[in-house]
Amino acid sequence: MSHVRASKQELKRQRDALSRFERYLPTLQLKKRQLQMEIRRVEAKERAAEAGLAAAEAALGPWVGLLAANLPITDHLAIAAVRRGHTNIAGIDVPVLEDLVFARTPPDLHVTAPFLDDAVAACETLARLRMERRVLAEQRRRLADELRITSQRVNLFEKVKIPEAERAIRSIRIALGDQQAAEVVRAKIAKSKAMEQEAST
Repeated sequence: MSHVRASKQELKRQRDALSRFERYLPTLQLKKRQLQMEIRRVEAKERAAEAGLAAAEAALGPWVGLLAANLPITDHLAIAAVRRGHTNIAGIDVPVLEDLVFARTPPDLHVTAPFLDDAVAACETLARLRMERRVLAEQRRRLADELRITSQRVNLFEKVKIPEAERAIRSIRIALGDQQAAEVVRAKIAKSKAMEQEAST
């Protein structure tokens, strides 16, 4: 902490600063708790998406060999548009998946395998879940970045700014008290000298 001047003006400045820090800190602490809660919620959604992906991949199991044998999935299914929006979570702008639009070309049932419809539906589910997982990962990353910044601010207020202001106030009070005591002593000495001079005349 830099040296502070022992003056009533500086004492007021430090008291005002302390009051401001103490007023702002609870808001930061609340934001930190909200962010931690939201990150846990997003992580739970990510786990659900992972479980959904595992189930969708398992559902594709019977066709994996056939898919490898150039089953024409891409002839019948393509992502036409990814519709992403934004929402505000704990004061942070985060992306949300609004919709995944597919372009579908119905297979000719006379020339394609009978299970192609099911394989296309499973691939669609898989694509949707993968996109959802990607958006959730982005949500978590943004919230985690904001949590890191907010935690740094909470630490700055709790461990640096508030203790610094408290130390400065204590130091100024002591110095002002010492100045006052010194003034009283000087006044007594001056009065004593004046009385001595009066007595000698």
